[in-house]
Order: sequence, then structure tokens, then C-alpha cells
Amino acid sequence: MAARSIASLTVSFGLVSIPVKLYSATEASRAISFNLLHKTCGSRLKQQYLCIKEEVPVPREDMAKGYEFAKDQYVVFSPEELKAMEEAGTHMAEITEFVPIEAVDPVYFDKAYYLAPDKGGAKPFALLASALRESKRCALGRWAARGKEYIVMIRPVEDGLVMQQLLYAGEVRSMKELEIPKTDVKDAELKLAKQLIEQQASDTFDPSVYKDTVRERIEAAVQKKVEGQEVTLAEAPEGGAQVIDLMEALRASLEKKGPQRAKVSEPDLAARKPPKRAQAAEPAAAPASRKVKKKA
Repeated sequence: MAARSIASLTVSFGLVSIPVKLYSATEASRAISFNLLHKTCGSRLKQQYLCIKEEVPVPREDMAKGYEFAKDQYVVFSPEELKAMEEAGTHMAEITEFVPIEAVDPVYFDKAYYLAPDKGGAKPFALLASALRESKRCALGRWAARGKEYIVMIRPVEDGLVMQQLLYAGEVRSMKELEIPKTDVKDAELKLAKQLIEQQASDTFDPSVYKDTVRERIEAAVQKKVEGQEVTLAEAPEGGAQVIDLMEALRASLEKKGPQRAKVSEPDLAARKPPKRAQAAEPAAAPASRKVKKKA
């Protein structure tokens, strides 16, 4: 089934205008959702809004939107006032600058759209895609739609262009808000960690190798219910804090890979202190999760 465009717009590239079609890059319809039902009869439930002062249901025609500027104090806006404050859609994505692709932290990424050339836009579309790909840069700009103005990043991919909607700076929390203690990392630990990374490294990302096992489990449970079968709950794994020797965990992780594991040189092993002795683990247990006896 051919993809269906959700909008048409023009990408402004200097004095060049590129007519493009916009396609959603993700499928929200793939999400599994459940409806709220009346437990006794199984009927769907209807949402109601209640006035917290009069404790009566309020129909939609009697609703208004307001902004709380102080505790329990609101200024009310009419639909016309709200409409006047919205950004007028221009069907234009205006490029303002070009930056290296790695300069934009993925934490700012929001919704993604695919771009395809519209009628008469094939040549300038291919030109922009090739220029971005060759320069290893992406385009940053603005796009007004649905009453809002968005920051967008247009980046090249193998088959075309992706327009990535970005978050504003005020929508992304700073890492400085977190309490991350400064910790020294030993050279031997770092070496083993880097060997483990290299051992599991890949040159490309293939999303098809990752399966949504939760979705598959839910779909199987739904099918069982439809067929009148009972759904049995799996036992939750036992919790509890694990006392782990970091060097032992790293070395065991490397050894777990068998013949293809990265080898640790004897001088490196001799240079560090021996790890704490670990308790015997069950054959199926991962080495990194084994408990270690504490010394008295």
C-alpha cells in the first residue's frame, strides 16, 4: 500500500523553492490501546467533565479556556482570542542555517517526517539532498503549522530527506539539574570496558533485529481472551540488591562470548588486584548478576 502524504509545503533554500510532500515517518496506529469499560456490564464508558464547585457535569458548549496566573485565579480567553494568538500556517519551511549533523544533540529530536518531491520539485530536491550529504551538514529552519511555529532540521538519508521537528531549548531539561558524583575510573577497568564495547560493536544500526516483545505478548494474550482462554501471569523475577565486583563483572562479560571474545593480556590482569571471590551461580544466570560474598 502506497504511503499517503499528510500535507504539502515548500522548502525555501536561499532563493530556491522546493515543493515537497510531507509524510509521517511513524505509525501511531501501531500502538495497542485498551478502552475503559463498565466492569459489571462491559459497556464503554463516556468521559464527563465535572465542575468542582457545583459538582455537576458541564456540557462542552458551556466550557471555556483559562490561564491560571495565581492560585485558583484565572483569566478566560474566548475562542476568537485564542485563534488570534495562534501562528498562521504558511505551508513554508524556511531554512535559516546549515550546521554539522552531529552538532544537534538527539535529545532535541521530536517528531520525524519524510519529505518527497512534489510536482516540479524533483531537481531542486535532489540538489539539496546531495549538497547536504556531501557537506555532512543538515539544514535548520522554521515551520508554522497547526497554530504553532516549530524548529525543524532537514537531514539527508540514503533515499531522500527527513524533516525532524525539534524541541525548543526551554523544553529540554539541563543535565546540570542532576546530581552525578565525580568518580575516578581505573585504567584496567576502562580497558576491559572498551574491549567489551569493541566485542559487541556494529558498524550499522538495524532496527529489524529488535523485536517488541511486550507488544507480541499483549497480542497473544488478547487472542487467548478472544478465544475464551485464561491468561496466566508470569512470575515476577526476584528483586534485591546485587553486590558486584566491577572487574569480575567486566571479565565475565568478555568470557561469556566464547571463542570470539576479546582477550585480555596477562600484564593487564597481573597489574590489577585479584577480584573478590564470587558465589557459585546457576548455569542459566548471567555472570554480571552473580552475588559476591562480602569480606568480614
